Amino acid sequence: MVTVARVFVDANVLYSRTLRDWLCLLRKYGPEVMDGEIFIVYWTEHVLSEATYHLLKKHPAWDGAKLTQIRDRIVATFEGGRVEDFTVDGSFPGTDRNDQHVHAAAVACDADILLSDDGGFSVDEEAADDLPYEVFLPDDFFLLIEENMPEVVRRVTLEQTLYWRGRKTGRADLARPLIDAGCPEFAKRVRFHQSQLSLPAESEAKSEGKAS
Repeated sequence: MVTVARVFVDANVLYSRTLRDWLCLLRKYGPEVMDGEIFIVYWTEHVLSEATYHLLKKHPAWDGAKLTQIRDRIVATFEGGRVEDFTVDGSFPGTDRNDQHVHAAAVACDADILLSDDGGFSVDEEAADDLPYEVFLPDDFFLLIEENMPEVVRRVTLEQTLYWRGRKTGRADLARPLIDAGCPEFAKRVRFHQSQLSLPAESEAKSEGKAS
């Protein structure tokens, strides 16, 4: 991975709470742990609108504050990464017309990586070789970070563990949601990091846990 990777994120990644949480927290704690940026996330209003539309479609009973909170958190975490000026020029080699704006925005921000969930970006392997960016699945992207900067993943694992232990269940199974979200290999790494953690007593964890 380049020193500071430019990552354009697709709507299907922002839609998943698990993927969204890990992306946000790796982005948040990366500079703190590494004393500098490790990647920058780029997005568009098109992508954010698509993600929130599908969230509301899945959760029609949500009140306005819930969706607004999710949207505001994304915008705040990835501040400065909004791509405002891009042109759909017919250069996208894929078959899904809905992906044209994703490609156009990734090109416009000079993305190194386009982060999209499985099946969410319709480009075959041959066409992908000619793109100016690499298409990464979340599992592969998170693994790339873990392989190069395991201390960042360890820090996020600690924060997530404290948060979930502080919930009423007192459990912090971080691997299962990752597996369900299509990140089985990264889940193995997270499970290992969890096994190495030195945690406070459960009562202390409840008071120290931070919302993800």
